Amino acid sequence: MMEWLLVPLAYSVGSVCSAIVVCRLMGLPDPREQGSGNPGATNVMRFGGKKAAGITLLGDSLKGLLPVYAGKMLGVPTELLAIIGLAAFMGHLYPVFFGFKGGKGVATSVGVLLGFAWLLGGAVMATWLLMYKIGKISSLSALVASVLSSLYAWFLIGDAAIVSATAVMTVFLLWRHKTNIERLLTGEET
Repeated sequence: MMEWLLVPLAYSVGSVCSAIVVCRLMGLPDPREQGSGNPGATNVMRFGGKKAAGITLLGDSLKGLLPVYAGKMLGVPTELLAIIGLAAFMGHLYPVFFGFKGGKGVATSVGVLLGFAWLLGGAVMATWLLMYKIGKISSLSALVASVLSSLYAWFLIGDAAIVSATAVMTVFLLWRHKTNIERLLTGEET
């Protein structure tokens, strides 16, 4: 029963917005009021530079990875591990500490996937890097990597709970990127 406490803990960890914390600590403007208004690493890069963006990316990834990794270390069942990962991811999208207005979830989802299996997270990161090298568009790279993540989960892990959690994250990532998708379709996304 105690292991179920990992779910609200994961959501709370996910709710800590790395972009906002990093920007405050580095004396940068609130990312929700700059650039795209998204509190994520790509937006922080636009006005805060590579260092701030890198720290944000690492923070967002770790808040997905650490709760899942903790669950694994405690030997929780795979179904609960999937719920823990989703809780951390949903915390990033809808953070209780920031009025339920969070980021798009790319880095946090990668952290969750790394927690599920290093090879799964690595495959998704490699896909993002390859797509970015080809197209130079971060959102497109994230969308392609996310869509393929469920397929990777199916072939690399094969567990229904992990595949389902990965698919749920993909649906939310697509939803959170709807304006990016519209701009991609009109050729306005950069």
